[in-house]
Amino acid sequence: MNIKKSLVIAFSAYGCFLFGQEKTIDTVYIFDSQMSRVKRFHRVNAISTEDIRKNSSSLSELLRFQSPVYIKENGRGAVSSPSFRGTSAGHTAVVWNGININSNFLGQADLNNIPLFGYDRLEVKSGGGSVQYGSSAIGGSIHLNDQLEFGKGFQGSLYSEAASFGTYINFAKAGFSNDRFSFKASANYSISQNDYEVKEKEYINRNGRYYNTTFNLGTSYKLSSHHIISWQSQMFDASQRYPIFVENGNKTKYNAQTLRSLVAWDFRQSSFTNSLKAAYTEDNFQYFGDIDQPKTSGADGKNYIIKNDLNYFITPKINVNAIGEFQVNTAEGYQSGLGSIRRNMGSVAGLLRYFPTEDLRFEAGVKKDFVEDITSPVLFSFSGKWNAVKWYSTGMNVSRNFRIPSFNDLYWKQGGNTNLVPETSLNVDMDHEFRFGSLKLTLSPYFMHIKNYISWLPTPYGYWAVFNTYRVDSYGLESQVTYEKQFGKHGLKLNGGYTYARSINKQTDKQMVYVPIHKAVANIDYRYDFLRVYVQGLFNGLTYTTTDEKKADALDPYFVLNAGVSGTLNKKYTLGLKVNNITDTVYETVSYYPMPKRNYSIYATINF
Repeated sequence: MNIKKSLVIAFSAYGCFLFGQEKTIDTVYIFDSQMSRVKRFHRVNAISTEDIRKNSSSLSELLRFQSPVYIKENGRGAVSSPSFRGTSAGHTAVVWNGININSNFLGQADLNNIPLFGYDRLEVKSGGGSVQYGSSAIGGSIHLNDQLEFGKGFQGSLYSEAASFGTYINFAKAGFSNDRFSFKASANYSISQNDYEVKEKEYINRNGRYYNTTFNLGTSYKLSSHHIISWQSQMFDASQRYPIFVENGNKTKYNAQTLRSLVAWDFRQSSFTNSLKAAYTEDNFQYFGDIDQPKTSGADGKNYIIKNDLNYFITPKINVNAIGEFQVNTAEGYQSGLGSIRRNMGSVAGLLRYFPTEDLRFEAGVKKDFVEDITSPVLFSFSGKWNAVKWYSTGMNVSRNFRIPSFNDLYWKQGGNTNLVPETSLNVDMDHEFRFGSLKLTLSPYFMHIKNYISWLPTPYGYWAVFNTYRVDSYGLESQVTYEKQFGKHGLKLNGGYTYARSINKQTDKQMVYVPIHKAVANIDYRYDFLRVYVQGLFNGLTYTTTDEKKADALDPYFVLNAGVSGTLNKKYTLGLKVNNITDTVYETVSYYPMPKRNYSIYATINF
């Protein structure tokens, strides 16, 4: 039978906390408990499992078409970096189950070396979040979360897709749970010859082959009605070949392996919860200057993490949250400019939340990081949200965030600089949300001032070196419109967004490179009974690739249109067809690396 707790404090319909409600709170166990609190003050966009299938080739493709994130990709399947609101990839945090997984070597994430399948929740948060999620959470954060359900019995699914350019994607997931025990496992294998051609650019994606394999395991057990122990693990192995421009060019490749394992012990009562987590992660890579020869260079990175998150309601209207974390980061380079590295770092954060009425809430946070051999600033955040009237609500967020120098920034030989200080930012943004029946419109103006920008620059000595350089002001507007309506057997869903981004180097007063001033996305879904049709579009404006705003070298604006149709029988069997880049648009997200023109895929899903 389901274990129920008398919840002394629970979220009301408006997101505040009230006494005396009865609610089943342990049917689902969520590894990132902090995210449920973040959503009460910040706009977070969730991407559903069904939406993932629209753009299933990679995490890069998914975020390009279904989020405000700009994706810079060196051709399909190659190195890919995300950026929010005119910032860089180093100002974007990728968070796995509450743990920041940006590479210690680069200080950022390669999205094509992060698996797409296997998560239960994929969420995107714009704006600063270093108090909760640490270094790099300046422009925004991407959250990859798992959950474990209880009392569901056996569940499973199979997904298989065949697509253009010799692309095959297979994903399997199965789980079992009763009232006290939950277990889930999944596996994904993706491979592509990736040999597409763009005749208008006289380009063939030679040596573009890639593959990756992922295994996910998770389990949870209720020791009692108040205690839950859980474990989640992910193993990922991938290989990318880097495109060459001529048939007899030198063929290279990059292999990567990651391991993430997280053990959690949660204690839950009506007004008090505590989550203790211990995590171990590995981030290893090997570069091959010749695909037929032994590795040319590489590095192995290991992280040991312990984190505690305590949450307590002093009164029904006052909540305190204390977060402590300690890490040991180690790395060993192999002919890569890095030697043997060990770094200790920790942090202490406190947040106070106040709910004076059902329609008004406030949150204030402060955090201090302690990074070995680096002086880190005191961080802070303040957020408020007000449901002014039934059809309008507003929120404001002010925060100080940071990015610590990466291992490459500090220790690369030659060019590393151990005297670097962290980048810091002051972020201010607002949310204005309007509701008109089934239509919701959100307008989010923002401003960021980033100082001590970390840049690699050429030196008179013939090599590149890294320095704290200029300041950057980023400002603009993010907007989102959603509409969902059911008419008998007919269903219509719209999700669109527009982003205006100005990111100015204060030294030159020019737009930062690879920051499109305009970006817009739209996804329209129509359902009738068992049939589903969708259309999605992406517009990307002029994007400068040089620091002097030279239009001759800029990426031209482009519009890409995708569509798909699928049918589902007995809620178990789905067969679908997708057509990407219907208009045969020629476009690039990085200079000299065109993306594919029109291409196709078919897929099938079985749920049991």
